[in-house]
Amino acid sequence: MPEVAVQTLLKTPTVTVRDVCCRGSCRHQSAEECADATELVFPYRGVYARHLGRDQAIAEANQALFFNAGEGYRISHPVSGGDACLSLAISEPLLRELAPKALLRDGRALAFREQRLRIDPRAQALVALLRHGLRQGVAEPLEAESLALTLVRRALGPRTTHAAGASAGRQRLADRVKLVLSGDLARRWTLADIAAEVGGSPVYLTQVFQQVEGLPLYRYQLRLRLARALDLLPQYDDLTALGLDLGFSSHSHFSAAFRETYGRSPSEFRRSASRR
Repeated sequence: MPEVAVQTLLKTPTVTVRDVCCRGSCRHQSAEECADATELVFPYRGVYARHLGRDQAIAEANQALFFNAGEGYRISHPVSGGDACLSLAISEPLLRELAPKALLRDGRALAFREQRLRIDPRAQALVALLRHGLRQGVAEPLEAESLALTLVRRALGPRTTHAAGASAGRQRLADRVKLVLSGDLARRWTLADIAAEVGGSPVYLTQVFQQVEGLPLYRYQLRLRLARALDLLPQYDDLTALGLDLGFSSHSHFSAAFRETYGRSPSEFRRSASRR
């Protein structure tokens, strides 16, 4: 496998959907890269850091990242294992229609103000449905286009997103916590364990993380685990094994958490993804 493998899953005048997988060999910052077109990127496996000048964004399955056309950035992989993302390039007139003006920079060129937004579970589910449907050949172009636009609308919606609103120091501390959690999804972390990894007291960590991400630590970790389940569902015949591999205590624990988050059981979601 090359360092970066890109597969185009859909290309229409409305949207281009690409599946991008990276081996993650580069632990330090890469050479500068640049997107040809403005893209919304949805990580669904692994984690990486995106460096835009002095600003850093940790890319994992709870986030959507914005890659502005012509804007240089660098990538690093502080955690081994590589990553995979679903990349959407929407036609500019449609993206202008979908994106709230508050998220865009002033000026004629279409560009997002921030590097990333946290997305909700429904957006994660749409990422999985779109990707699995296209990879399995069960989603026709019209359906895939509709799913892609729904995903973008959901990812940019003011009721379903969360932008970081904390000092740079608190953001860096939250980023270190994200790397710890993403590095071992199945581990049953305690606050003391995380504090020992990143420094700082458990009380301070919980306060900072809540402020930066708008979610408690335990729920953030749960969403990371469940997003990984969305990715792996087609590969597992034994859903009990999948739940245990992701750190859930039992199949009932896994199934209940999945249903509460995505509105259906793992088996129901798998059937939905394969019978679009």
